[in-house]
Amino acid sequence: MVCLVWVVSLLNEICLRDPQKIHVVTVFGEPDKPGKPNKPKETIMKAAEILAERRCKWQSKKILRKLYHKWYSQIGEWIRPGVVLELGGGSGNLKEHFPDAVSSDIVFAPWLDAVLDAHRLPFRSETFDDIVLFDVLHHLSAPVLFFREAERVLKPGGRVVLMEPYVSWGSYFVYRFLHAEGMQWLVDPFETNITRKDAFQGNQAIPRIIFEKERERFECSFPDFTFLEERRLETLLYPLSGGFHNPSLLPITLYRPLELIESVLKPLNRYLAYRIFIVLEKGTRRLEEPCA
Repeated sequence: MVCLVWVVSLLNEICLRDPQKIHVVTVFGEPDKPGKPNKPKETIMKAAEILAERRCKWQSKKILRKLYHKWYSQIGEWIRPGVVLELGGGSGNLKEHFPDAVSSDIVFAPWLDAVLDAHRLPFRSETFDDIVLFDVLHHLSAPVLFFREAERVLKPGGRVVLMEPYVSWGSYFVYRFLHAEGMQWLVDPFETNITRKDAFQGNQAIPRIIFEKERERFECSFPDFTFLEERRLETLLYPLSGGFHNPSLLPITLYRPLELIESVLKPLNRYLAYRIFIVLEKGTRRLEEPCA
């Protein structure tokens, strides 16, 4: 009941503002090119409601916070000192660990710093030291456009840090049949046409397509990016937590024992993992020959 009242009050605050006008970029100067998201008001309100509900779930679900705090600590190990941009800031959880990060999403929420579209970032070139995406890449209509923008707005040596779903033998059934988001393998993540779709509709196959199936194509398309870290993780704790969509099957008292079991299963993560963690660095390597 408390969560419901909180969500309603937040939506009332959003309704009193014009989300299309909230576009916080002046602190970094004028963008090289326009990047204002163009979403119908109904889409914006639906997305804002989802963000509000997720923030409420975050505040009320202890096991979820414990998992995410662990993942944010892993992210922190790879973030360089400097200006950090978070895309898809959603419920604003990253701010608890990195309060100075510029947190953004496609819709307004009081805890976010900017409203923008990851396909067209409204910032000057070489503005940021790091870009963090947590469960965002697989929601983008044209991921290749984001990586082009990341190349542009990152400083030399800047990093893209991603945490994404990973479809393994062990996670396939859960992601395919028990998760709210879809899974389509016959897609081209290098397509540059932005389709008009619900931003909360995701394709959980995208990370594996880009970073495994089409790895060579990705490296050829973005020779300035080097893979610094590539880790598959989470075999038990994450699925049992229920995430943001389902009730938890994991008592908090079993967290530590299952964490120990996961460490034993680590050699099997490629076959059992539910997540993939990727760190890319800009400007440390160039291919000697262009790709065909």
